[in-house]
Amino acid sequence: MGRVLLILAMVAGGMGVAACGSAPSSVTLTATQIATLQQQADMYQIDQIEVTWHKAASIKDLDLMMSIWADNATLQIGVLTYSGKDQIRNFWAKAAPFQPENVWVDETPAYKAVITVDGYAGTLYFECHFVDVATRKLVAIAATKAKVARISGRWVITSSIQATPILSP
Repeated sequence: MGRVLLILAMVAGGMGVAACGSAPSSVTLTATQIATLQQQADMYQIDQIEVTWHKAASIKDLDLMMSIWADNATLQIGVLTYSGKDQIRNFWAKAAPFQPENVWVDETPAYKAVITVDGYAGTLYFECHFVDVATRKLVAIAATKAKVARISGRWVITSSIQATPILSP
C-alpha cells in the first residue's frame, strides 16, 4: 500500500508542478481523477499477483506463492477443491512446477491477462506456459481465473479455478 501511495503522491506532485502558473483550480484533482488513479493503482497491484505467481513457480519458492493467497482462499482444479492456505500449500508442494527435477520457467503471454476491479474486489485471468530450461520446449500449460480482494491493504487471491486453456493468438 505504501508503494501505491508513493506513486499517487508522485503523480499528484507532478500534476501540481505542471500546473504552476496556471489557474489555482487546475491544481486540485477532481474526484474522477482520483478514482481513475486509484483504479490504475489497484489494477497494477492485481497484476503483481500474476507476476509473483510466475516468479514463485519459476524459482520454486512456496512461501512466495503462498504470499498471494487469502487465508481462507480456495483453489479448484477439475473436480478437486483445496480450501485454506494449508491445503493450497500442500497442493503446490506436490505440483510439478515445484518439483526439483523440473527446471522450468513459468511464463505468461501478457496480452492474454485480463484484470477487473470494482472497489475492494476484482478478477484476474492469466495463463501459465511452463518452458523446460534445458530443452526450451513447452512442457505444460494452465489457465487461472481468480477472484481477488483487497484485504488489510493488500490484493490477494480469494478463489481460483485452474484449467487447461485452448491456445490461440
